Amino acid sequence: MLRIRKRHTPAETIEVSAEDRSRLLKEQSLRDALIAGVIVIIIFSILWAMTSTLLDRIFPWMTVVLGILIGLTVRRAGRGLDWRFPFLAAVLTLIGALVSNVVVAAAFTAEALETTTFAILRAVTSMTWPVFFDEAMSSADVVFALFGAAIAAFYANRRLSRAEYLALRKWQQD
Repeated sequence: MLRIRKRHTPAETIEVSAEDRSRLLKEQSLRDALIAGVIVIIIFSILWAMTSTLLDRIFPWMTVVLGILIGLTVRRAGRGLDWRFPFLAAVLTLIGALVSNVVVAAAFTAEALETTTFAILRAVTSMTWPVFFDEAMSSADVVFALFGAAIAAFYANRRLSRAEYLALRKWQQD
């Protein structure tokens, strides 16, 4: 009775081959994702410590930003398609949150002792770790680190075009 127009055009056929699938799998690089993630952690730790000491405030939600950055970096550098890449991004975010919190705590300690952050980091011993976890690491840091890890895992996998997705699924080996 009523002619409602179709919103979508008829499905066009996309030709894919087994070579397309093998190309997608060969482009994955866990090593590149790991190296890029470590570089992001180092740069982010320095910038977070500088920002925190400049503003004289610690922002625990910055680990969520770290999670977003690591997730996008792992996606871009690793070009991953399977579960290893979100797992790597989540683990890197948790490690990065710990490292960043240590660097920020060292920066504030260095400011109080009128020395450099590197001098404080070099002076860390096994006796200072319990003090760090009692004094500097709070439950908010842990919660934000877990949220950051979840966000990193979400952003870590490669986004596929329709043709790439079809090639991956059509030529999937059993």
